[in-house]
Amino acid sequence: MVNENELIERMLDIAFDEDIATGDITTNSIIAHSEMAVAELRMKADGVISGLAVAKRVFERLDKNIEWQPMAQDGDSVHRGQVILRIRAGYRTLLQGERLALNLMQRMSGIATETARYVAELRGTHTHLLDTRKTAPGLRICDKMAVRHGGGLNHRMGLHDMVLIKDNHIKAAGGITAAVQAVRRVTPVSIKIEVETTTLDEVREAADLLVDVIMLDNMDNETMAEAVSIIGGRCRTEASGNMNRERLSGVAAQGVDFISVGALTHSVTALDISMNFVPEA
Repeated sequence: MVNENELIERMLDIAFDEDIATGDITTNSIIAHSEMAVAELRMKADGVISGLAVAKRVFERLDKNIEWQPMAQDGDSVHRGQVILRIRAGYRTLLQGERLALNLMQRMSGIATETARYVAELRGTHTHLLDTRKTAPGLRICDKMAVRHGGGLNHRMGLHDMVLIKDNHIKAAGGITAAVQAVRRVTPVSIKIEVETTTLDEVREAADLLVDVIMLDNMDNETMAEAVSIIGGRCRTEASGNMNRERLSGVAAQGVDFISVGALTHSVTALDISMNFVPEA
């Protein structure tokens, strides 16, 4: 079972080592240790905010006694010019944590914003949006949190928590049936099994095995509709491959349960956020 808190702490360990390491020589040379300040984080674009909780952990690593005053929560829609957070802490704490906190928040908010746009295309259907493993190494926990904040669902966290039998597994095993049987011999029944299919014959074979999910990979809408009919509710269905926002409503109309989109996390456009010092109220 994945412990999100542990993963975040391990990620922050590496982030602090690469950014601060033995200390911020510029800030420590200029700013007295005891000097206090107030900083505001302000949106420079419209979107969905994500990463506030992670940013708080960044600053708390530097000072457990920061005064944290959020004006928004992860998952909220925000607009350009909106102040989303006010922090009171030492100048050193604010300056040392600024870049790391903003890097994480801007990436996560970009993912949440794009996810929300995709989710909007599925409104009124029974189809849910899934992410993939196409995440930045070391940042998967943040990327997947951001997808949830945008209204999407997480697929498997990694190779360890769900079986996904893909084309190369099928080739190596000698077929879908052989691959599924091999998995079932050694895998607890609590672990879900998904099989990737590219043809209707593969769909029939996987459906007859009563796996949990059948992936319909790179199929056109007509083929997907036929595949859903063949499956007949025996397994859940996931459409995958070259999915973009323009395709989503049409794919959902074929009756699939899930659509997975790698672009949510592999092609991130950061959402611009600034941090500036302001006078104390």
